[in-house]
Amino acid sequence: MVKLTEDIWYCHHNVSECYYHIQLTIKYRRSVFQEPIEKEMLRIMSGFKDRYYIDISTVGYDKNHVHILCRFLPKYSGGQVIRLIKSITSRILFEEFPEIKRQLWDGEFWSDGYYIGTVSGRGDKVVIEDYIKNQGREKDIKQLKLFDI
Repeated sequence: MVKLTEDIWYCHHNVSECYYHIQLTIKYRRSVFQEPIEKEMLRIMSGFKDRYYIDISTVGYDKNHVHILCRFLPKYSGGQVIRLIKSITSRILFEEFPEIKRQLWDGEFWSDGYYIGTVSGRGDKVVIEDYIKNQGREKDIKQLKLFDI
């Protein structure tokens, strides 16, 4: 059972609140993103939430790469999600737009690399570090010194 409440996902006995910023680049940095291709890619990715519990909330295109803000249940690794996004989108885009395959010399749609970074709904790294350091401590009581690892 999965329940999505605003920014928090509840799945059985697990709770997760983690967003991922993913950047994927088209092979050879070819400029293939145009409006019909962008719309089809959005349509493809909209089905990921129901089937794989991957919620893609924001997508931004440049001519040769795409930025995605998404969240997924922690049963997946970032690499698994990226492989899934790349394989499904490239297969369907090649079927729907065969001219793209010719632009890419009958090769792959996506380059091998990617960028992935985590984004929390509760703040950046400094906010989280401060939260962890002050966990369960009253401000007036002297505590042992915490060391950065």
